[in-house]
Amino acid sequence: MTPSARVQTAIELLDAIIAAARAKAAPADRILADWFRNNRFAGSKDRRAIRELVFAAIRACGPVPETGRAAMLRLAETDDSLVPLFDGSNYGPAPLGEGEHAAEGGVAPAWLAQRLAAADIAGPEAEALLERAPLDLRVNTLKAERATLALPAEAVPTDAPHGLRLEPGTPVEQWAEFREGKIEVQDTGSQLACLAVGAQPGETVIDLCAGGGGKTLALAAAMDNLGRLIASDTDRGRLSRLAPRAERAAASNVTTVLLDPRRELEALAAVAGQADAVLIDAPCSGTGTWRRNPEARWRLDGKELERLTAIQAHLLDVAAKLVKPGGRIVYVTCSLLDEEGADQFDAFLARHPNLAAQAPDIPLGRPRGKGTRLTPFHDGTDGFFIACAE
Repeated sequence: MTPSARVQTAIELLDAIIAAARAKAAPADRILADWFRNNRFAGSKDRRAIRELVFAAIRACGPVPETGRAAMLRLAETDDSLVPLFDGSNYGPAPLGEGEHAAEGGVAPAWLAQRLAAADIAGPEAEALLERAPLDLRVNTLKAERATLALPAEAVPTDAPHGLRLEPGTPVEQWAEFREGKIEVQDTGSQLACLAVGAQPGETVIDLCAGGGGKTLALAAAMDNLGRLIASDTDRGRLSRLAPRAERAAASNVTTVLLDPRRELEALAAVAGQADAVLIDAPCSGTGTWRRNPEARWRLDGKELERLTAIQAHLLDVAAKLVKPGGRIVYVTCSLLDEEGADQFDAFLARHPNLAAQAPDIPLGRPRGKGTRLTPFHDGTDGFFIACAE
């Protein structure tokens, strides 16, 4: 493909991503994967170039652009090499028209940027949310040790006890070490959220919102497969992915439980009041993950934020009924909005005066309310709010 054809293809893909964001349909990664699968004429260099153009354009825009072309023109304002490619050549974008405008820049739609600023995420803190994320690994201590593990590419230790960091795009899923379950892809902030649980061998631990099980596997390794580890979720599809991952990782103390929304305690009645620790990796806006999913900021609106905060409050109350006296509740969101973090946790403690906040025992982050906040700018991780109560 010519450079102009790559730009035009990126524009067309951006149109699809913009439409999907407005409809809350497929994410950008899936749209790109489908296009690449159905257009085999695009070689590996073409696919890489198109992908980089698409995500660079997404990051360059604040509010949702009107069109993919407007998004690409916004990127062209910071990349002079793109302007000559609007040349009207075969398969390339049409020449620039008189009065044609680029999309608006910024970190996010105005209302969302204001919410972030209210949570002290502005300026360089906010801009760091749109940088490209590194690739972090967790060494699975059920099968390997960080100090002795040899990998095909150079990796540097992170502040997580078993963490390693690689260049973005490193093909770790092709490595024998990945296939053998010695490593898992997991952001350092996510690893530290698991560390905050303090899971010990022999305990009863509940991962209340386990999803595909990334944190569950970290907890199983911390427990050395000893004790009960219950991975529960309301999403059958996501939860079904855990079994093959657990087998690969040799995590043998995991039991999965499918939940009905708002009826979670019925499915978990057998362990109510018995858990040594409950991890709530709550559904959230994902504002801390924009480095990986930059178009997510186009999907969020006030109504969705209200829905998410209501779910978070409910799950915190469920956890309070699952934990035993003296047990630990660890609340985690990959959001930097106080509505989902410090304010949410304060409201929970007010509803449950028998519980008291405890500072998470993790090596990174800064206090935020009664919890700890990690940010890309200060900590080099995804954005997280982590809080503990006993």
